[in-house]
Amino acid sequence: MKQSLLRTVNGLRQSRFPLLIRPGCLCSGSEPRRALQLRRASSQDPSTRSAAKPYYVTTPIFYVNAAPHIGHLYTMVLADVVKRWQQLKGREAFLSTGTDEHGMKIQSAAAKEGVDPKEFCDNNSRKFRELAAAGDVSCDAFIRTTSPEHKESVGHVWLQLKHALPEKLGLYKGTHQGWYSVSDECFYPESLVRPHIVPQTGKKILVSSETGSEVEKVEEETWFFPLTRYRDALLAFYDENPEWITPAERMSEVRNWVEKHLEDLSVTRPAARLGWGIADPEDGKQTIYVWVDALVNYLTQAGYGSKWHSASDDMGLWPADVQVIGKDILRFHAVYWPALLMALGLPLPKRILCHNHWIMSNRKMSKSLGNVVNPFSALQRWDVDTLRYFLMRDGSLSKDMSYSNQLIGLAYKKELQANIGNLLYRVSRPKVTAKWSTREAVRASREGMFDRTAEEEGSEPVVVVFSSLDEHLQAAPLRFADKMERCDTAGALREIFHLLRETNRYISDTEPWNLVKREDAESRRLLNLAIYNSAEALRIAGILLQPMMPSKASVLLNELGVRHDRRGLAFAARGKDADYGTEGRAGGGAPRPTKWDTIFPPVPDASDAAVEMPDPLRRDLHAKTRNKMNQMAEYLAMEARMGEGPPAATPSDPADGSSEGGGMKGGKEI
Repeated sequence: MKQSLLRTVNGLRQSRFPLLIRPGCLCSGSEPRRALQLRRASSQDPSTRSAAKPYYVTTPIFYVNAAPHIGHLYTMVLADVVKRWQQLKGREAFLSTGTDEHGMKIQSAAAKEGVDPKEFCDNNSRKFRELAAAGDVSCDAFIRTTSPEHKESVGHVWLQLKHALPEKLGLYKGTHQGWYSVSDECFYPESLVRPHIVPQTGKKILVSSETGSEVEKVEEETWFFPLTRYRDALLAFYDENPEWITPAERMSEVRNWVEKHLEDLSVTRPAARLGWGIADPEDGKQTIYVWVDALVNYLTQAGYGSKWHSASDDMGLWPADVQVIGKDILRFHAVYWPALLMALGLPLPKRILCHNHWIMSNRKMSKSLGNVVNPFSALQRWDVDTLRYFLMRDGSLSKDMSYSNQLIGLAYKKELQANIGNLLYRVSRPKVTAKWSTREAVRASREGMFDRTAEEEGSEPVVVVFSSLDEHLQAAPLRFADKMERCDTAGALREIFHLLRETNRYISDTEPWNLVKREDAESRRLLNLAIYNSAEALRIAGILLQPMMPSKASVLLNELGVRHDRRGLAFAARGKDADYGTEGRAGGGAPRPTKWDTIFPPVPDASDAAVEMPDPLRRDLHAKTRNKMNQMAEYLAMEARMGEGPPAATPSDPADGSSEGGGMKGGKEI
């Protein structure tokens, strides 16, 4: 008997028990599960391979039966952020995306428009490629399943599944009778089909209980993949790799499917019914199932079938380090895909990152409801990095996410314009009368002016105030990195928000606009310390924001005079860069920009957004400064002092002003 090729991956937790699954250890659905015999799967040293190959990130390939929507952009940006994070850490990374161009839905959509299916695919695939470019998605490859390279790879996979496996582990021919959904392009077992009444017509139909899509009874001769014989292998793999899927709670639904609903998979369709696809190389009457075709794209991009043919070869990019998918295709990637890879004797992806869907007004987006968000319009309305920020800020791996222009506007006004932009210019471009500069402050640090011991500093309140940002500067990069390693982009961005909110509080507490008026050396030292710590917070934030907001982060770092070779993660800590900064206006530096030339200029939709706060508090802030951005900065400072919740109204302090006039505690705020 041929030696089994069924092997799994060495990576993450998988390196402990790579699988070699022998035919005798596999059973049908009626047989009891038996322990799997485990041994190392690859002849190569996995630690050497993973260190040498680029970090491989994939998106699903997008179906071209309709135009792109905001969910497609979110998936692309999420994968791009994962890739850029690896690059920030200094690792070479590779991102693949593309389009899925075969299947019944495309055949039908092309016929409806009266065009050739290939022409239909060309037109719609171009839109997805344009979306990737418009969203600043740094994809290294854009694959199309209609390409000759992909067809070659699929053909190689197909013949391996047909001929290279032991008896009962490879493809077999039979008659399939089951419930088929044209829109989902898959069969459902009887247990996942239910009756449904169409509200508009009163017609009774049968639908998938998972997706609500109509199903029909189909009986046809097809090739089958014996998925049930891989049940034990799959369950053992899940047991050994409980965090293979992010979020981990998704694993339970995958296990449930494998334990209760697993059936052998019909992997061809009669060419008479489905002609638009890749034909069985040995049987022109059969068309390879679109999901088998689509899943192989990840291997095509890695060179399988052309540059290498087995796990003993140099597999190039493979295995994928992270595969980003939506929750609706989890079963295909967490059940069918690993089983196919086991059959091919290839390593499994190291991680599946599964996200939820975007909704609007608590309703699923659909063309019939007219609430589908056009991503091109959204990018034009909000600017690329603003939309990327919002998608990563509000995106979720555990619940459906609400898309709202009002939410974007509020985030833009409070978190981007005020918390980042206004803070940046207060620190780096003060008024001409405020004679400080980030360059002088960084030089003072480099010369050791802040290197006093605790005994030398003492414990007076002024010392506590000026050192109150230190713990945040130390902790924020570590917490950010922890969140990013877990692909929690929303949590990572919260760390940036909290760091800069604390910095707004720090500026409010240290009052550099008053210190700059004093001529004694200690006041100058404290002034430089306040500016240095604030600049460090901005510099660290700018470095960490690069995966999410590559363009705006670059503008921020340029404003601070940070060199391009000092923008990696290794420099994202206090004191790691001792040679940056720019001159202030008084020292011949650039003038303060107009509001239209700032890093986050006014946007009509954001200008109408109002942050909720009690009227007494709003009056307090107006009394302190008439500058709306500085009012927001003071509001952020109050939030920081109180923690997460919004600040309550406080008795009026002596009026504090802004660059547009007004006094602040006896001085002019900058």
